[in-house]
Amino acid sequence: MKPRSPRLAVRALILDQDRLLLVNAYGGGVSDLWCAPGGGVNLGSSLPDNLIREVHEETGLTVTVGAPVLVNEFHAPEHGFHQVDVYFRCQIIAGALDAQWRDPEGIVTERRFFTRDDLAGIRFKPDSLPEAAWGNGMLYDPLELLVR
Repeated sequence: MKPRSPRLAVRALILDQDRLLLVNAYGGGVSDLWCAPGGGVNLGSSLPDNLIREVHEETGLTVTVGAPVLVNEFHAPEHGFHQVDVYFRCQIIAGALDAQWRDPEGIVTERRFFTRDDLAGIRFKPDSLPEAAWGNGMLYDPLELLVR
């Protein structure tokens, strides 16, 4: 197997009224796993520009991108997959969540705000998500196994 470079992705930590925006990217009830909105980086576009595009596609919201707060890695060794996610603090500048919004790529099927207490009742990744969203400073969360 030819070695592959890790995939680079960006994710948004969006707090509104002390609630964190998360998305579910598994249609048809395949998984109950939630994550921060975002996705893969396109060559020739900055990390913030990629993130603005991804957040809008997945949520219909327009955001400004602030400082990075978390670098997270995850992998699926059996498939040779390795991804590095860079999480940025973001603020909503236009739009509102609308149940009728459809991700043009059909990846995100649900989007919802969660309180910190709500996170205790759902599955989410990465494990460091609450600390990154409600904490201060920059975090590094080393290699986690990819889960569905």
